[in-house]
Amino acid sequence: MSTGRNNKLTGQIGEYLVCAELVRRGFIATPFSGNVPTFDVLATDAQCRTVPIQVKASQSDNWPSDARLWLKLELDGQTGVQNNLGPTKVQHPDLIYVCVFIAAPGGRDRFFILTKADLQAICISGYSEFMNKHEWRRPRNPASYDNLYFISGLQECETNWKLISRRLETSRPDASLVMED
Repeated sequence: MSTGRNNKLTGQIGEYLVCAELVRRGFIATPFSGNVPTFDVLATDAQCRTVPIQVKASQSDNWPSDARLWLKLELDGQTGVQNNLGPTKVQHPDLIYVCVFIAAPGGRDRFFILTKADLQAICISGYSEFMNKHEWRRPRNPASYDNLYFISGLQECETNWKLISRRLETSRPDASLVMED
């Protein structure tokens, strides 16, 4: 059974695992333990360039989401059909997401690194595929927008740490931290 406390601990484990992996790769990283709404971790390089990262952690092969984050959906109350009005305009589409599969003790944790826009495309594809099978009518609860995204849909993003490296390399350091000659 999943509890709020369990979910919070899973989230913290994920943030610390991401920080540990970033430090292992030569970056400075710090978690914010849910205290910042947009991101969970900040990663910084030696030139003081910084990138925010959103962490999603799971102890199973999927992560829960709300399809309305990714799609404009309208429920027809008469028929129970959800009408897909296209993708939502997500805020911060270039925000980096790290989806962490937390393995059982002794197992291998897995990291999937992608942008929020990439995750939106994956979620839209998965939700649409599921809903097409049901003619856009949820089998049990027509008003449900539960959406799961799976490891199988994230595979090409596994260990894509270069996304973070490239983002740091192409950003500018804070001017107040640049050393003058």
